[in-house]
Amino acid sequence: MPRKKGKAISFDAMVKFFMQNYNIPTKKDVDLLIARLDRLENLIKSTIRSNHPKNYGARGKNALTAVDIVLDTIRRSNQGINFAQIQAKTGFDEKKIRNIIFRLNKTGKIKRKSRGVYIAD
Repeated sequence: MPRKKGKAISFDAMVKFFMQNYNIPTKKDVDLLIARLDRLENLIKSTIRSNHPKNYGARGKNALTAVDIVLDTIRRSNQGINFAQIQAKTGFDEKKIRNIIFRLNKTGKIKRKSRGVYIAD
């Protein structure tokens, strides 16, 4: 008995059947995912840029610099304050405090009372 010929199946139809049956993403699916990822990356970049301190522009009138904080700490002590106390109160590292003290001393805003002890001028 001769075999009955059915409808011819195209290669494209077979590929489409397997892709749907095994949940294989199509080019359209991949393009949609890429577009979604691009939007998320842009959102993350804009959030990072808006939270970055450099983007705040000029300092506000009430913004304190590290020099202002150290100078204020020295001014608050009546008998003078030593290096370790300045470091404990401000939380700055040693190199930063040494540079600030040097600058304040050079500009005449503070004086050395004795070795390692500073007073406001």
